[in-house]
Amino acid sequence: MGPPAPVAACRTAVREALRDLVGQPNPRVLVAVSGGADSLALLAASCFVGPRLGVSVGAVTVDHGLQHGSLERARRVAAHASALGADPVSVWHVTVDGPGGPEAAARRARYRALRTQARAARADAVLLAHSRDDQAETVLLGLARGSGSRSLAGMGVAVGLFRRPLLGLPRETLVAAAGAAAASDDGLTPWDDPHNSDPAYLRARVRHQVLPVLEAEIGPGVAAALARTAELLRADADALDEWAEREAVRLVQADCVDAVGLSALPRAVRTRVLRQAALQAGSAPSDLTAAHVRTMDGFVMGEVSGLSLDLPGRVRATRVGGRLRLSRDVPG
Repeated sequence: MGPPAPVAACRTAVREALRDLVGQPNPRVLVAVSGGADSLALLAASCFVGPRLGVSVGAVTVDHGLQHGSLERARRVAAHASALGADPVSVWHVTVDGPGGPEAAARRARYRALRTQARAARADAVLLAHSRDDQAETVLLGLARGSGSRSLAGMGVAVGLFRRPLLGLPRETLVAAAGAAAASDDGLTPWDDPHNSDPAYLRARVRHQVLPVLEAEIGPGVAAALARTAELLRADADALDEWAEREAVRLVQADCVDAVGLSALPRAVRTRVLRQAALQAGSAPSDLTAAHVRTMDGFVMGEVSGLSLDLPGRVRATRVGGRLRLSRDVPG
């Protein structure tokens, strides 16, 4: 008999995600594992599939120190990963602080640790256990914030170092797969992070209050529909980004943008070129807002009066004839 259907689905998804590494010299991936059901399902599938494809599988667990006993729990997760054959296995303790609240701070700290361990282990990729339901939550959060298409496109299956093999699978499949693994002799009972159900956290409210209401009032399948929307929007956003990159090569020279040439393009492309030009001039991505970009676009289209606009990073945008000049001449 073959494995249970949820286990088989996770293995198939991981196999597809690792396909491009087969035949590469000494391929290695790390699995980010928290001890929750989703990440345990990913770990089990990766440790089964990886060796059969000739891909080494390691694991890393990050202790955020936000709950009592978190370090001991992280050590149990690491021991379980080692028992499954993962190598290397590491536990990282991080300090959660900084702007944006605890959710954002924990995410930044976690991704820093994952990148650091990936470099140390010379890993080709880090596998993350986000599910289709996580994708739906991300889209709803983007909608609530009034974000653009790139944000509404949600999480990518593969973005740089990070890969999300299970993004097309519903959370219930991952929970069932983890349950099947826990039922075996060497299984580890999944840990349910209390933050995931704490209404103090926005994502928890979306997960336990908003999505269930949508499912009840609109009908089943809302999460799947939101995930499909993200996939479609990501394809559109990728195409627009590629178009904007080509136009930026033509229209952005040193610290100047050809405003006349740019004005002939659709707004979605213009704003991308302007954002890229501002970042190139020295503005930080985290500080450059959509309002900044809209005002620059108003200069280009002659819809905004005024001589200049101060941008983050001491950058000043000034319309001079047929050009938009971006210079770092704003006093500190």
